[in-house]
Amino acid sequence: MHEHDRLFIDGDWTAPAGTGAIEVVSPHTEEVIGRVPEGTAADVDAAVAAARRAFDRGPWPRMTPAERAEVLGRLAALYADRQQEMADLITAEMGSPILFSVFGQAAMSQLVLQYYVDLAARFAWEEERAGMLGPVTVAREPVGVVAAIYPWNAPQFTLMLKLAPALIAGCTVVAKPSPEAPLDAYLLAEWIREAGVPDGVVNIVPAGREVGAHLVAHPDVDKVAFTGSTAAGRKIAAVCGELLRPVTLELGGKSAAIILEDADLDATMEGLKTASLMNNGEACAAQTRILAPRSRYDEVAEALAAMVGGLAVGDPADYSTEIGPLVARRQRERVEGYIRLGQEEGAKIITGGLERPRDRGWYVAPTVFADVRNDMRIAQEEIFGPVLALIPYEDEDDAVRIANDSSYGLGGSVWTADVDHGVEVARRIRTGSCGVNLYVLDPNTPFGGFKDSGLGRELGPEGLTAYLEHKSIPRPA
Repeated sequence: MHEHDRLFIDGDWTAPAGTGAIEVVSPHTEEVIGRVPEGTAADVDAAVAAARRAFDRGPWPRMTPAERAEVLGRLAALYADRQQEMADLITAEMGSPILFSVFGQAAMSQLVLQYYVDLAARFAWEEERAGMLGPVTVAREPVGVVAAIYPWNAPQFTLMLKLAPALIAGCTVVAKPSPEAPLDAYLLAEWIREAGVPDGVVNIVPAGREVGAHLVAHPDVDKVAFTGSTAAGRKIAAVCGELLRPVTLELGGKSAAIILEDADLDATMEGLKTASLMNNGEACAAQTRILAPRSRYDEVAEALAAMVGGLAVGDPADYSTEIGPLVARRQRERVEGYIRLGQEEGAKIITGGLERPRDRGWYVAPTVFADVRNDMRIAQEEIFGPVLALIPYEDEDDAVRIANDSSYGLGGSVWTADVDHGVEVARRIRTGSCGVNLYVLDPNTPFGGFKDSGLGRELGPEGLTAYLEHKSIPRPA
């Protein structure tokens, strides 16, 4: 049991204002494995007040970027030394297969943190411009108090996309973990204290949606950064628009993997294991629409069914497991509902289906639908589980049209023997990222979406700029 009875506010473990508790349930055993306080609006008020003091009067925004990088470098070193502990905890609380938790959850989070530590030394914090009326200094200053709200599927990674650039910029942060996966935030808080991050710079309040809404609208918050559903993102954007408050939104996706006629199917199937089914399919950028040419459709269907049907489903703590349980009972019900819907819409299950692979735990059989039309709901709506839709296309233009025929625009991929041509096709896809023969997020490059997949970008220098205001200081010639 991971028992916590305090919240991390103003650099210390603070008694919560309320008496409510969040129980963390193992998706594998369905047993309670942890308990944390359920944050209230009063707790958010206290956390925002601490962050406001730390920004308005504390040392953090007044340090040089190099000084902040020194502190965060210590945090990055602690993270590197204890990645396995973080990975084990994430697997226990939300069911990510341990191999993915090691590399895709903990290691990637540490890599993002280290990237921003290193970026501080080469980023243009100020520049001199020859203005039309005289010299101008263009300074970049921290935006202020940041509300960071993030989901359960990749809790450390989605938090670090916000926390690392915000902190290196000189901002202070109030983070709200999801109720399904708050335990890893407590481990991070211990490392934050040990690294010597000043009091009030990072505050953590696990809570539900209503308290999250209170945080978004709080008058002392200067910026909101959110990862989650498009529906929730719309509500947050509306509030921030009314308040003229900057906001970064990384939302849903229904990404397409285009298999071109010349693709090596063995290599493509191996790549799609990660690109399409990473983290049990509980990933916004997962390539869940598989587009195959009619000339090779049956061949692709057979290969895809064999790959997905052969995945090892089981205990997420076992290093041989490729698909673990979904995060919660309601998530399993949601995914099973889409499997039923796909059958009703006329798509054909070629592997998987509604038979559960295990009697205990919130498991769903990895499933592939063939004979899918792109106007079916299983091709248009984000399922967030190990369910793939195989869609035929007539020619390359048709493939691009189908890939772009989505309200989302987050990720995508092209699979081909001709990488240069794959890049040409990728340029035609209206998404924030589109890989060729792989799909990865690189800390040095921006990540985010077109259309209903969000606003703004995380990662890269662009992710740091999102936490900075630009100030022009002209002077006489």
